[in-house]
Amino acid sequence: MNLVYAFVLLLVVAAIIGFYRLLAGPTLADRVIALDLLFAVAIVMSICAALASGSPAFLDVAVGLSLVGFVATIAWARLIDRQVTQEEDR
Repeated sequence: MNLVYAFVLLLVVAAIIGFYRLLAGPTLADRVIALDLLFAVAIVMSICAALASGSPAFLDVAVGLSLVGFVATIAWARLIDRQVTQEEDR
């Protein structure tokens, strides 16, 4: 159980670093990667909650977050690709 709390503490540190990169940038790609990191932190947090509480319902949340995170990352990557392509055409 102490190992779960240690993971949560490390995840909070990772989330703080991710929020900083999300706000500071400097490029849009950096912000997308930071958002992907925050999704990964949320997924592992829900797994830690499932381990700490003994409830498998949190694992369903982790699966849902992973699906949403994957789709969001693909959508942002396509958006960045379109912007780069438009800038190259100019």
